[in-house]
Amino acid sequence: MTSQLPAVVTLLTLLLMFATVWMVGRARERYGIKAPSISGDPAFERAWRVQMNTLENATMFIPALWLAAQYVDPLWAGIAGMVWLLGRVWYALAYLRDATRRGPGYMVSMLAWAMLMLMAAGGIGMAIMENNATPPDEAASTL
Repeated sequence: MTSQLPAVVTLLTLLLMFATVWMVGRARERYGIKAPSISGDPAFERAWRVQMNTLENATMFIPALWLAAQYVDPLWAGIAGMVWLLGRVWYALAYLRDATRRGPGYMVSMLAWAMLMLMAAGGIGMAIMENNATPPDEAASTL
C-alpha cells in the first residue's frame, strides 16, 4: 500500500478538483451567474476562486508529488501529499464560508508542497551525484 500512496493521493486530488467544478456549477445555478461571467454574488466568486486556486496549485503539486515519490520514497511523498490534500480541503471550506479565513489551510498546503519540492530536488540531486561518482566502465578506460 505504501508504494501506491502517491497514486491514491493523486486520485483524491482529482476528486477534489471535480468537487470544486461541481461547487462552481451549483453556485452559478443558485446565484444566477450565466457563463461566461465570473462575477456577481460574492458566494459565487469565492467558489470560483477556490476552483481556480485549487487548479493552479494542483499543477505544481502533482509533479512534485511524483518526483518525490520516484527519487526519495513513495511513503514520505504520499504522507506529504495527504497533508497537502487536507490543507487544500481546509482552505476550500474556509474560503467558501469567509475569504478572510482561508490562510491557515493555504499555508498547510504550501508547506506540504515545499516539502515535496525539497524532497524532489534533493532526490534528483543525489541521483545526479551518484551517476557522476560512478567510475568509468573498464572497457571505456582502456581506450
